[in-house]
Amino acid sequence: MKALRFGRHAAIAVIAAGALALTACGSDNATNTAQSGTPSASGASVTGTLTGIGASSTGAAMDAWKAGFASANQSASVQYSPDGSGAGRKAIIDGSAQFAGSDAYLKDEELASSKEKCGPEGAINIPVYISPIAIAFNIPDVKELNLDATTAAKIFRGEIANWNDPAIAALNPDAKLPDLKVTPVNRSDDSGTTSNFTDYLAAAAPEVWTDKAAGIWPASLKGENAKGTSGVVKTVTDTPGAVTYADDSAVGGKLGTAAIKVGEEFVKISPDAAAKAVEAGKPVDGRAATDVAIKLDRKTTAAGAYPVVLVSYHVVCTTYDKKETVDLVKAFESYVVSDAGQQAAADAAKSAPLSKTLQDKAVAAIESIKVKS
Repeated sequence: MKALRFGRHAAIAVIAAGALALTACGSDNATNTAQSGTPSASGASVTGTLTGIGASSTGAAMDAWKAGFASANQSASVQYSPDGSGAGRKAIIDGSAQFAGSDAYLKDEELASSKEKCGPEGAINIPVYISPIAIAFNIPDVKELNLDATTAAKIFRGEIANWNDPAIAALNPDAKLPDLKVTPVNRSDDSGTTSNFTDYLAAAAPEVWTDKAAGIWPASLKGENAKGTSGVVKTVTDTPGAVTYADDSAVGGKLGTAAIKVGEEFVKISPDAAAKAVEAGKPVDGRAATDVAIKLDRKTTAAGAYPVVLVSYHVVCTTYDKKETVDLVKAFESYVVSDAGQQAAADAAKSAPLSKTLQDKAVAAIESIKVKS
């Protein structure tokens, strides 16, 4: 998947190199592109500050995007506060941010609420980042495990109390499993990573995970909790026997990770395996043509697919009050979904670049953003 390059949009990639000139005046098209998709070199760079709030899972990618965008646009910058996906969606709805980073697309009720600030068509979801969610653990001298959905669900529900439990041992006959207490660690904040992880458990192990998928961890379940991706990873790193779910980029080899059973095979975590799972997804029903929300198939049996995956979106308004804001949003998001932006994220965060099909849809969504009439 990382080897893909998207020739039709190769011109967009020069944003990162500073060769693309973006206009801050004139038509609604911030990138001043001709119908062929080739950027004009006659415009001036965008100016101003773009404010975003949202997912902490994309922290490494966001840092790379901010740096790449700023290097090409000396008078523009992006501020981003990693307060969690739920906080990001609330911020785009109430108008306190110009874009949201979210590991879950807008719910129908959130879409309806967004129309007050974003215009009659509300906000749209643009995929920008694909990454596997690691089931990450701290077991001395154990770096790899095999898990199926049922066993994973029992671990996080507290139904498996010890790492040498027969259910885990049956899936890992060659592993030296210690007599060590299992300590599940969940996110304390409203998290898109939690939403994706519980969506997987609810779909793939419904007989065990009886709660609905949600961004907030079920209050009835015991265990430790911490805020943000960095919080849960630190807690597990500091706690022998602890286990959590987190964006793989944040685990960074510090913890062990589980391969997930798909069909009759165990699939190790990787960007390519995550991308294969996303390819098996379908568009969310009832959304605007420019909304690129994806319904993932958590029960896929596609060879090599890793279904515990998140697609992180930038949630943007379809209309903004000011031309300068439209220009900034279009310019930044065009860079993020470009070849250069996707490669920057892959280098920084081990994410999988968008497929050509998703990139095309993302570009069309960005081009549709307008000034309120």
